[in-house]
Amino acid sequence: MIPMKVQGLTIDPASNSPILILQEITGERTLPIWIGLLEATAIASELEKVSFSRPMTHDLTMNLLRQLGCSISKIEVTQLRENTFYALIHLQGPEGASTVDSRPSDAIALALRAEAPILVAEEVLVAAAASPGAGGSREGKDWKDVLEGMDPEDFGKYKM
Repeated sequence: MIPMKVQGLTIDPASNSPILILQEITGERTLPIWIGLLEATAIASELEKVSFSRPMTHDLTMNLLRQLGCSISKIEVTQLRENTFYALIHLQGPEGASTVDSRPSDAIALALRAEAPILVAEEVLVAAAASPGAGGSREGKDWKDVLEGMDPEDFGKYKM
C-alpha cells in the first residue's frame, strides 16, 4: 500500500464534476478520483477547517464512532473495477479490529477528520494510469499532462 495525502480538489473542466486529487507522500504520482458534490463539500469543509453549528453527516459518523469507543486506524483504496474505485475503512474498537466497505470519497472524508493514514494499493495506481474512465486518460489526454498543465490556483477552485 502506498501512503497518499489529499493534494486538493478541483473541477473537471469537461463535466464540471469535482475531482479529488491524491498524491504520494514520498513520490510524485497522483491519483484523480471523480467524486460527488456532497462528498467534495465534506472533504473541502474539513480541509478548510470550516465548522458548522450542527454536525454534518461525516462529523456525525465520527461522533458515533467515538461514542462507541471506535477509531479509524487507516483507510485503503483497494480496487479499481469497471471505472469504480473501492475502499475500506479500518476500525479499531472494544471488540477488536474490523473493516467497512466504503466509497473512497466517504472514506477520505472520514480519514481527514480522524487524522488517519490514506493508503492506495499499487495495483490501483497502475490500473488508474491505464484506465480511460478512471483517471488514466480521457478523450485521448493523459491526466498526468492535464493535471501538470493546470494552474496551481485551479486546485483552490472548490471552496466552501
